[in-house]
Amino acid sequence: MNECYYDKRMDFFYNRTKTDTADEWTGPQLIGVLCFGTFFCLFIFISNSLVIAAVVKNKRFHFPFYYLLANLAAADFFAGIAYVFLMFNTGPVSKTLTVNRWFLRQGLLDTSLTASLVNLLVIAVERHMSIMRMKIHSNLTKKRVTFLIFSIWAIAIFMGAVPTLGWNCLCDITVCSSLAPIYSRSYLVFWSVLNLVVFFIMVVVYIRIYMYVQRKTNVLSSHTSGSISRRRTPVKLMKTVMTVLGAFVVCWTPGLVVLLLDGLNCTDCGIQHVKRWFLLLALLNSVMNPIIYSYKDDEMWATMKRMICCSSEDKSQERRSSRIPSTVLCRSTDISGHYIEDGIIQGTICGKGDLGDKGNS
Repeated sequence: MNECYYDKRMDFFYNRTKTDTADEWTGPQLIGVLCFGTFFCLFIFISNSLVIAAVVKNKRFHFPFYYLLANLAAADFFAGIAYVFLMFNTGPVSKTLTVNRWFLRQGLLDTSLTASLVNLLVIAVERHMSIMRMKIHSNLTKKRVTFLIFSIWAIAIFMGAVPTLGWNCLCDITVCSSLAPIYSRSYLVFWSVLNLVVFFIMVVVYIRIYMYVQRKTNVLSSHTSGSISRRRTPVKLMKTVMTVLGAFVVCWTPGLVVLLLDGLNCTDCGIQHVKRWFLLLALLNSVMNPIIYSYKDDEMWATMKRMICCSSEDKSQERRSSRIPSTVLCRSTDISGHYIEDGIIQGTICGKGDLGDKGNS
């Protein structure tokens, strides 16, 4: 019967697998990494919070696609929490961790990755349901979207907890990996292959949907009159999703390939020298997504800008203790039907539209 090592600290496993725990990351280098990570984590928290708030605030975003996009932003926010926890439990500190604390550190990262991946997969299904009917948004009810969001996080938490539940090498240290010294190599192979296969499936699905939309749009444009923006909006939404998916695949694939090589026990692949940089690349993905949302979606950017502007205006009014009755600083209008007009932003930013209205009256 194999002996189990649940009571050992991580230095036992690191020393046995000869894993580099970044002893050289001390002094200026460690401070630089912490400053770099702190800056980007703060950006992740603020920017993704703005995305979620924009979806809640703007009624034009009250559709399944944007609810799932907000949940993807929530997954990125959670990833920021995971990176903060990692920053204070890595480097020389790694060897002092207990087994349970190390499981928590890695479980948070695995949960954030799974949440983003499953969320993108659900968005692919939602896009398929809507695009095949040539609609901008699917007919999913709020209850079903809520159920999907809860399911996404249930799956993510479960996948993040799988090693803790028993798929580890604590009772058979001969199969321990190098990068994750208490993870079984078989688990790393399973984890990396599963994610890479899902990447490939989603890329194929999105390319197929995009080609279908382009073909149908060209056919409809030659036989129907009507708003050009309505015909272009499905294509624009698809471009946004495909950009997000492309960034996700580019940022996470190198790290998954490294884990796969470690799981296959590739001792001559030099994976120890690149693991930290690929982790930083994965961190960059959570930074890029809010930028993609605001750059590819004019309405999203306008809503975020409006919230920031209104917040600053509210604070300045409080400081001035104005005696003027409160006024509506920002105006937004609803839409009827399921179509979002491309390139037309209803309302203006922080009251500027009021001046325009007065000038036109």
